[in-house]
Amino acid sequence: MLSLLCTCGASTGGNLHPLILIPGNGGNQLEARLTTQYKPSSFICESWYPFVKKKKGWFRLWFDSSVLLAPFTQCFAERMMLHYHPQLDDYFNTPGVQTRVRHFGSTHSLLYLNPRLKHITGYMAPLVDSLQQLGYVDGETLFGAPYDFRYGLAAEGHPSQVGSKFLKDLKNLIEEASASNGGKTVILLSHSLGGQFVLQLLNRNPPSWRQKFIKHFIALSAPWGGAIDEMFTFASGNTLGVPLVDPLLVRGEQRSSESNLWLLPNPNIFGPQKPIVITPNRNYSAHDMVDFLKDIGFPEGVYPYETRILPLIGNIQAPQVPITCVTGTGVRTLETLFYGNGDFDERPEISYGDGDGTVNMVSLLALQSLWKDEKNQYLKVIKIGGVSHTSILKDEVALNEIVGEVSKINSHAELGSSNVFSG
Repeated sequence: MLSLLCTCGASTGGNLHPLILIPGNGGNQLEARLTTQYKPSSFICESWYPFVKKKKGWFRLWFDSSVLLAPFTQCFAERMMLHYHPQLDDYFNTPGVQTRVRHFGSTHSLLYLNPRLKHITGYMAPLVDSLQQLGYVDGETLFGAPYDFRYGLAAEGHPSQVGSKFLKDLKNLIEEASASNGGKTVILLSHSLGGQFVLQLLNRNPPSWRQKFIKHFIALSAPWGGAIDEMFTFASGNTLGVPLVDPLLVRGEQRSSESNLWLLPNPNIFGPQKPIVITPNRNYSAHDMVDFLKDIGFPEGVYPYETRILPLIGNIQAPQVPITCVTGTGVRTLETLFYGNGDFDERPEISYGDGDGTVNMVSLLALQSLWKDEKNQYLKVIKIGGVSHTSILKDEVALNEIVGEVSKINSHAELGSSNVFSG
């Protein structure tokens, strides 16, 4: 592991390049309100719940601690649910549920998923604190780009209204951050799914724009090739470690998420040979996703997967922008699911492999193999042993690595050749 345990050469104040944080899936607060179109599934989910609301009926949807209580888990799930409309070829909220993301441009909604529960919902607060020690100031040189993480993007020719608007907003934020800092180029620092959005933004804009506005792209824990953990989520539901929650109550909502469909294992990266899901009747590799979606009881996911997702992930292009990937390694990560009775409602037996506890190593390191022949793409990979997918945002060694990279980028000393290498 590359050792950068100090911020040597760190610049402060006016010498800093503006920096924008882009969170991962579930990495920022999300609010909702209900209209007269909302049709609850039960009395408990009527519009009176939750009791406490803000002005004009807005309330916290993510993260709300009432999801831990079984009667309210269903309410949470149906309000978070997305619906794919085949005729319009796009995803939409549940009728009667309006959602919004607050504080775009600020790091405010990235610090804690619920400010009233800071001790259990901390997210980017330690990272922001470390950047502030380097001299960054929220709203001046440091910015946040929260988004509705349930939505994703689609291949060219397919509408993706919410995800596309986020890319437009992010592009505008980049340009505004540059303009307010004397025309300096911008550092983009993403976590997890945020890296996928950033890469799409870069590749959807011309090289002249990238050269004018982007200094460097730092991607933390980026699932470039998806994750096997997502097949577990689609098959059986995933509580993400939240206690007391019945995974089957949230499975439908998780299956409906456009971004979750985007994060299924990329067949070009995971290959056709390795079985990921094993049942008495058949095995499923990343190349068998269509059959897998049908057999788990989610056939409605097949058409958007085939038409919107597969073309999107089929060609991961190098944007010719300097990129540093920082990943955890050596953490037990789900690798194979065994459904002995062939019943996807039951919890499978699991075998584990290497990764960061959420994303498999082959996905975290995918850009190295995909871009090994790219002559004009600077790519640096820093591996940190024992650091998990989310602890990378608060682990002391990881934060030193991240801040060290930011310091070097600001000191203009980070670039050598365009070779791909590991730190």
